[in-house]
Amino acid sequence: MADKVLMKGNEALAEAAIMAGCRHYFGYPITPQTEVAAYLAKRMPQIGGTFLQAESEVAAINMVIGVASAGKRVMTSSSSPGISLKSEGISYLAGCDLPALIVNVQRGGPGLGGIQPSQSDYFQATRGAGHGDFRMLVLAPASVQEMASLVFKGFDLADKYRMTTMILADGTMGQMMEPVSLDMGEVKAYEKPWAVTGTKGERTHNIVNSLSLLPEELEQWNIRRYEMYKQIEETEAMHEEFMTEDADIVVVAFGVAARVARNAIVAAREKGIKAGMIRPITLWPFPKKVLFEKAKTAKAFISVELNMGQMIEDVELSIRCSRPVYLCSRTGGMIPTPEQVLQSIEKAAKENGGDKE
Repeated sequence: MADKVLMKGNEALAEAAIMAGCRHYFGYPITPQTEVAAYLAKRMPQIGGTFLQAESEVAAINMVIGVASAGKRVMTSSSSPGISLKSEGISYLAGCDLPALIVNVQRGGPGLGGIQPSQSDYFQATRGAGHGDFRMLVLAPASVQEMASLVFKGFDLADKYRMTTMILADGTMGQMMEPVSLDMGEVKAYEKPWAVTGTKGERTHNIVNSLSLLPEELEQWNIRRYEMYKQIEETEAMHEEFMTEDADIVVVAFGVAARVARNAIVAAREKGIKAGMIRPITLWPFPKKVLFEKAKTAKAFISVELNMGQMIEDVELSIRCSRPVYLCSRTGGMIPTPEQVLQSIEKAAKENGGDKE
């Protein structure tokens, strides 16, 4: 087993990006993700990489577009309102079919909100994060280990599909410290014949562009992307299950909410309630098939979130509203307690006949 080191989530993520072959980072400080930039400001010069604190989030994302166009692995990070400022550039990345990794360590909102943990950017991340018809791959870590490993996975998925990947972490994941293994294996190499790297007199010019003045052409571009998105939904959805084999009450949660929910499920089992959990690791593609199948035997679902109720819509859509879905949530930087989640489980069990084994 590889040696583990005690690291903060933001720093583990930053080191993992370096190990994944990222040598270019552009960003702007904002809590609770500032440690990502601070860490890379020290590490990138040591390995011959590029760290640049841009004059704004808008400038940072446009620098990402430039490096991505050259076929290099590149990353930016920010927190909620900073991601909003990057949204136009994220849409340009999608329109140019460019791979890049974007990290959002969320804070409470809307507006400047507060620096405490939140999951209130779920809609923004899973519905495109910019104008136009497009999707991003969205990965949700629930541990410091996943803050590192999902960076590796994120870069690979971005290169594989020529798409933007977002790590959507709540502030707890960025700030907490846990033992983490940084042994991620070999870095995958992807051919990028589309990259703007100079022809060397050996090929025609590559052009990176998102503009089409012909509506018929633009329509076909979008159709091709959505054909790829359909393939991704079939093959790349990731999730983790906990005590779901015989579960009557199924909790759906990600990030720190999933860690809280796990404790509540153990407590529910001790009370004779058959509870379990499905933890989406990819928020897009959402693990719809798993929830749909589980709805055939479960009696009710509970969506546990750090917002006013956003993922609950995907839970309801996944099960085609065939079972009751309850919301257990806190917002504004508050985190549900295991006791609050347990209360929701007990209520769902009582109302749906799933209260005793």
